Formats: sequence, C-alpha cells, structure tokens
Amino acid sequence: MTLCNEVTEDLLRIQAVQINTKEYFTWTSGLKSPIYCDNRLTISAPSVRKKITKAFMDKIEAMDEKPDVIAGCATAGIPHAAWLADALDLPLVYVRSSAKGHGKQNKIEGEIQPNQRVIVIEDLISTGGSAIQAAKGLEEVGAHVLGVFAIFTYGLKKAEKAFKEADFKHETITNYDSLANLLEEKEQITKNEKETLIQWRATIDG
Repeated sequence: MTLCNEVTEDLLRIQAVQINTKEYFTWTSGLKSPIYCDNRLTISAPSVRKKITKAFMDKIEAMDEKPDVIAGCATAGIPHAAWLADALDLPLVYVRSSAKGHGKQNKIEGEIQPNQRVIVIEDLISTGGSAIQAAKGLEEVGAHVLGVFAIFTYGLKKAEKAFKEADFKHETITNYDSLANLLEEKEQITKNEKETLIQWRATIDG
C-alpha cells in the first residue's frame, strides 16, 4: 500500500475525514456537503502525524531545490510544519492570516531572510486562498517560495486556477479522488455513492 493510501485510510479511521452521501454535513459557510474534513485531529494521533511528516519529507527529497526554511500556515498548518522542520533540522516560521494588531504587528513569526527558499505547509486546500496568501506574504519579505504542501485537497478547478495565476506550485499527500476510489475499493461506498461525491464537487466548482 502506498503512503498516500495509508494516510487516506488513517484520515478516515480517526474521522479527520468523514463521508455521508445521505445526510450532508453543514460547513461553517452554510454549504451542504457529503464530506467533512478536520485535519486538526491528526495532531492527536502520533502514528498518523509521523506518516504525514514522512510523506512531506519524501516530496522534498524528490525536489531539485531544497528548502532552507519550513513555513506553517496559521493555525492548522503550524504543527505539521513544526514536525517537518524538526525532522529536517530546518528553521521554522509561521504566517498569520493578517498582521497582529499589537506589538511589532508581525504577519510572519520567526526569522526569515531574503532569498531563503521556503516550503509552505497547510493542512487542507479548498480554494487555495489561505495558502496562496501565506506564500505571497513570504515573497513580500524577499523569500523564494518553492511550493505549497498540504495533507488533503478537494481537487477544485478554482484552486488549480488560483495557484496557476499566483505562480505557486502545490502538492498534497492525498486528495478527494483518492479518497473516493479507496472507499469504493473497500466497498465502504457504492458506485452510485461515489458518483454522488464526484457530482457534488462539480456543483461547487462552477
């Protein structure tokens, strides 16, 4: 079994990702969805977070350019960025969604130098907005962003478009399609339920 499939199974097992094609979840935005993703639960599962760190390390190992710094997106990306930075013995920074309203009013916490190469860590990519904002914040202080890594993506076309327009590479450990395929293979959902998952994504990706 690939590490991607192992992490996908783990996310389901710890209920970081839940699927229900009959009674939809309601997101904070009010959107009705057959999937609910809360990757924050991974921080309480040592074996899962170690696999996530290993998967990120494998991606970095395959890169021609290596990072000098690991950056976490506040807040859910911070712990995974910290574990990755520790495993690689690299400096860590994290990027706020907006500058603090007091003190030094930092948007980036930690030390980053111009021209340092950075990998941005996020827990989840939906539209890509928060990760792209973090990457742009790093570029504003002179860093060179090699890419954005995340645990999971819904695979929305609007996210692909946003990353392309912002000129940032991005990769994830697992994704919506891998999840749907694995559930069908394990007969945890039917072919019709899988189709429901795919159709739902299409309806929000117009």
